[in-house]
Amino acid sequence: MIPSDGNLASVDDAVACLPPLKQVIARHQISARRGMGQNFLMDTRLATRIARAAGPLTANVIEIGAGPGGLTRALLEQGANRVIAVERDPRCIAALSELAETAVGRLEVVPADALALDLTDLVSAPRVIVANLPYNIATPLLIQWLRQANAYEKLTLMFQKEVAERIVAEPRTKARGRLSILAQWRTRPKRLFDVPPRAFVPAPKVTSTLVQFSPRPTPLAQAPATALEQVTAAAFGQRRKMLRTSLRALGTDPGPLLAAASIPGTWRAEELDVAGFCGLARAFAAANLTDSSHSGV
Repeated sequence: MIPSDGNLASVDDAVACLPPLKQVIARHQISARRGMGQNFLMDTRLATRIARAAGPLTANVIEIGAGPGGLTRALLEQGANRVIAVERDPRCIAALSELAETAVGRLEVVPADALALDLTDLVSAPRVIVANLPYNIATPLLIQWLRQANAYEKLTLMFQKEVAERIVAEPRTKARGRLSILAQWRTRPKRLFDVPPRAFVPAPKVTSTLVQFSPRPTPLAQAPATALEQVTAAAFGQRRKMLRTSLRALGTDPGPLLAAASIPGTWRAEELDVAGFCGLARAFAAANLTDSSHSGV
């Protein structure tokens, strides 16, 4: 089934003619493991829809948590020039390696834990990330990638619907949270469509949602990234309390920070927009710098 002429259309045909994914899973004795957050995407039509939503696939495509290769096949069939599939489960790596042989140079399998990787080291720009993210590590992965948002042309990622709603939530809504601020600061996130539990094996107890992130040329407002992460963690860590109380978790008096950013201390975290949080982050970073200079550090 491996074409000898290297023709892209021949490779696409070869991938399309592979055995059904269920057969591959059975042959490699792959069963989803809860501890690894595995829910395998088995609906081929939805996999194709996701791949098309992520397109055009002319950039280097990095797929995280590729599993047995359902979405990987769709990416190749939709014309991805090059896919780098990151997977840490040895059983799935074996299945992906077979797919790589058929894809003739268009698929590279990287056996690794995505949390421990700097994805920019895997392949040169332009890059995109496409992933059905394991639910148990989706949030830390997103925060990690947002720190380098401009290294990617776009990110097309699957989350639990509840997490997706937080990512795109507007101020003064119940879904507003830390992810809303961090994602909207560096990117323009957009909900694309929901994916029902029946599309996966095993079927999760929740609906999933595909979200696409388009990195901003520059952040929405100026702020030190580390300070913004700290301020949002403190504010939303006690979201029901007023900012003059919740921000005490930063280990400093919130009063001067709020005054410097012109923010009422009686507001709660979900009332504040991205620019407001950036003002707090700048004030917090400046206060820390002043404290350090006074202590002789």
